[in-house]
Amino acid sequence: MSSLNPIDVNAPLGKNNAAHLLRRTTFGPSRADIDTFASYSINQALTVLFEIKPPADPPLDELTGQPWVNPKPTESNSTGGELMFMTFAWWLDIMRTSGNSITDRIAWFYHTHFTTISSRIDRGTAIYYQIKLFRHYALGNFKELCKKICYDNAMLVHLDGRLNDVGRPNENFAREFFELYTIGKGEQVGPDDYSTFTEHDVIESSKVLSGYNLDLDYSNIDPDTGVAMGVLRGSGNIATNHDASIKTFSPRFQGTVIQPNELIDDKATKEAALDELDQLVNMIFNQEAAAKNICRKLYRFFVYYEITDEIENDIIGPLAQTFMDNDYEMTPVLERLFRSTHFFDADNGTETDDNRGGIIKSPLEIVLGSLRFFNVQLPDQSMDLSAFYEANLDLVFGKLRNEGLEFYEPFEVAGYKAYHQAPAYNRNWITANNLARRYQISTDLLLGYKDESDNVLYKLNILSYCQVEGIDLNSPSAIVSYFVDYLLPEDITTERFDYFKTTLLIDVDEADWVSTIIDGEDFQVAFHLENLINSLIQSPEYQLF
Repeated sequence: MSSLNPIDVNAPLGKNNAAHLLRRTTFGPSRADIDTFASYSINQALTVLFEIKPPADPPLDELTGQPWVNPKPTESNSTGGELMFMTFAWWLDIMRTSGNSITDRIAWFYHTHFTTISSRIDRGTAIYYQIKLFRHYALGNFKELCKKICYDNAMLVHLDGRLNDVGRPNENFAREFFELYTIGKGEQVGPDDYSTFTEHDVIESSKVLSGYNLDLDYSNIDPDTGVAMGVLRGSGNIATNHDASIKTFSPRFQGTVIQPNELIDDKATKEAALDELDQLVNMIFNQEAAAKNICRKLYRFFVYYEITDEIENDIIGPLAQTFMDNDYEMTPVLERLFRSTHFFDADNGTETDDNRGGIIKSPLEIVLGSLRFFNVQLPDQSMDLSAFYEANLDLVFGKLRNEGLEFYEPFEVAGYKAYHQAPAYNRNWITANNLARRYQISTDLLLGYKDESDNVLYKLNILSYCQVEGIDLNSPSAIVSYFVDYLLPEDITTERFDYFKTTLLIDVDEADWVSTIIDGEDFQVAFHLENLINSLIQSPEYQLF
């Protein structure tokens, strides 16, 4: 029986629970992270994970060495395309170095939900501010984020919101706002109508959303978030291009009427147009279906892709009620989920129906998780900005692309297939080419990477790692136990353990391990350790979390 009842809130998590929690809520734990969280109760762990962090410093321009978002690039800065990739490298580095914080994990969820295709934008500044918006609301109010995303500069380009004016309606964003971002389709009950909204609702909401435009000066700084937002067209306080008519919605929304609360010469004031947007978002999220739709996406992202009738009734329904009771604050609903026996599989004794190790890692978890676990250092931007960007774009961004994740460039407006496309969901990450490239990450780290001047930008020295971690190198079983226990999501069979030990020994009798290998040259020890790491990272178990 699935249950949102909490686990023992006073008991230490233990190593297995701590590792599971950290794998799902961060971009991958180190051994030290797992051991630290193992001593925490669930409440102590969540306090750390949900701690509010100060905003990250903006990215630096490689050309000038100075922040280029102030609030917009100057003529001395790099080109827009270059700044776009600097923004990607900046956020990927934040993810890698984010420690035990859930902030950027949720921000990434927001990107997969409010998907923007960066090549449509061609403005690194707009992408930067959108990421800043996601990070601001990671531990905040989802409903407020939905309001802001409607006039986010990047989104205004991506789904044509800037083209939606009174007398020249563009319904593209309004349709996706219902279908993808808020209430979802529901069951189809007509050619263009669903159980959750109708075509008429799309038309009426497009009127509410009319009149917005880009702010290419990025000077319209939102006082709530510090993010540069789009603007309402008009002169002075008049929203000239906003549709000021009365909007009446379908019975799906109880016939709600939205209209400007202030008109001047039959035109809405800008404050009135923004108030209409508030009314629209509140109208949508007053429906339980909207809360359930978002909770399903959160469940698939953090727990498992399959939602049975039992999960719908016992997990999604109560989570949605928690969401609504807290006016769509994100933290309470996630904390309830992460405290639950269901999240930790403590409500399920069936070995074949287990959420742990049930999700295929995305390339982010493969690449960032490997870097984080092995404490692989990348160049610090304060020391060498060019090396910082080269390492982040070659190793991280480049490897993500090779493994099937075009960062900030999903193929379709619904987002990356692995997060939304039924029935495969995360299984979409696996193709013959992508799988081979996922396996390549261990070799990439062990070989390292040098720039044109022969400077090492990153390299995993596995022997040094083992020595720093205090692994007993005299015992092959101890070596394998360490990596199996901390790298893999579930216990493995004796046969699998023995297989991994064989890959470590490589035709060396275990009785001769110390005299033949450990007492030999360092390169011999490293060779055997590298073979083990390759085998582990290329195992099916490591591909799951």
